[in-house]
Amino acid sequence: MTAPARPGGQLSELETQVLRLAASGKTIAAIAHALGSTTPAVQDARHRLMAKLGARNITHAVHIGHSRGLLWRDCEGDRASYLRHLHRGEPTHAACRAANARHTAEQRAARLAAKEAA
Repeated sequence: MTAPARPGGQLSELETQVLRLAASGKTIAAIAHALGSTTPAVQDARHRLMAKLGARNITHAVHIGHSRGLLWRDCEGDRASYLRHLHRGEPTHAACRAANARHTAEQRAARLAAKEAA
């Protein structure tokens, strides 16, 4: 059994992942499945992160996470950010999706131009 978390403590990697997946609307069972963990382990991580953030519930924790920049802090709205979101299992932002669509269109246009030039 772990000691109760103190408000203001640093979130662990698991707690951060749970917070990010909860922010995307996933249930505890879905988070456990996505992380290859168990439901009790995810519940424990959720309770620890809520205590560390001083949150009343998981929705409040997500709000605090957003306001403190704990969620998607490295999002630049570009293709690299889009790929990071996918790799982490996070929801993608509209700007990131648009950047990825532009990249795909540019790659397609370059392939067509190369094919016509040959």
